[in-house]
Amino acid sequence: MKYLVLLAFVAIIGSLGSALYFMMRDGQDGKPKTSNMARALAFRVGFSILLFLCILIAWKMGWIQPTGIRAGQ
Repeated sequence: MKYLVLLAFVAIIGSLGSALYFMMRDGQDGKPKTSNMARALAFRVGFSILLFLCILIAWKMGWIQPTGIRAGQ
């Protein structure tokens, strides 16, 4: 489970980096702007939702246990 979460974080950071790259480079030198930045940000949102769902499913299946302050204390 740790590797899946790490992989998802790397994918999220990678898509943020590619969106930054496309934001800085698209539309230069007389070229028309493309939708690459929006696509990269959409992938980031998708990866974030997938990560949340995977963590929720792992908690429901008992693969991970919550730690920290107990509820009601």
